[in-house]
Amino acid sequence: MGFKITFLGTGGGRHSTMYQTRCTGGMLIEHGAEKHHLHIDPGPGALTQMHRIHYDPADTDSIIISHAHPDHYSDAEVAIEGMTHGGWIKHGHIYGSPTVITGEGELGPCISQYHQNIAETVTVFRPGDILDIDGLHTEICFANHSDPTNVGFKFNTSNGIVAYVSDTGYTDEIADQYIGVRVLILPVTAPNDSRILFHLCTEDAVKFINRVKPKLAIFTHLGIIMIKKDPAKQAEMTEKATGVRTIAATDLLVLDIGEDITISNAQKYDDEWIPPSAP
Repeated sequence: MGFKITFLGTGGGRHSTMYQTRCTGGMLIEHGAEKHHLHIDPGPGALTQMHRIHYDPADTDSIIISHAHPDHYSDAEVAIEGMTHGGWIKHGHIYGSPTVITGEGELGPCISQYHQNIAETVTVFRPGDILDIDGLHTEICFANHSDPTNVGFKFNTSNGIVAYVSDTGYTDEIADQYIGVRVLILPVTAPNDSRILFHLCTEDAVKFINRVKPKLAIFTHLGIIMIKKDPAKQAEMTEKATGVRTIAATDLLVLDIGEDITISNAQKYDDEWIPPSAP
């Protein structure tokens, strides 16, 4: 029962997204004996990155969107069309926060009714919910973000819990939800103590990791100033401060979580590849 994550993009925040200094395509997870595919937060760059690694979007079984900010959802509708073979086959599942699916206040909805209708199911989640995503036991955690419906996720795998915190400010209560996880994926938007409201900086990441004590911590959702300051050095500083192995993810990094955790890079292609599902 494998669990493999491909980081389709490791940028985050307005400027990384605007300039695509790093792609902002979210994460593609392959899991289970049947190799189901879950796409998390398909923001700008997701479609291009899938093409670069020769991934057929028709292989996607579920799409999950944490909140209604464009660096987390803007490629979602086309990814849904890919999941449904261009809308011709009712297939796959969409999961999203209230702002993403129904809209709330000034935010959303982010997925049109047409695109919701071509999927098999649409599920709105809230903190405390427990989901079965194609056999993957998933717990929904609360966050502190400018989209008040934003959430984090704990994926229970046969080789430990993998958590994706999603965008949030730091509190002990938020961190405590993740105690016991094996792999902690943190959105560290800013370096050092350059705190941005509703986001984590490196100093916050140190506090978060010290409280949770995972086996491995991974930085993603890197803002433009973080990229300028060298995320790898920020991760190295964090590892020295916490004693926990910490890496800054790069675009198309692959994390394979079995009894051991292996880190590699996806094979990339530069061609006019046409997927098998294409007409």
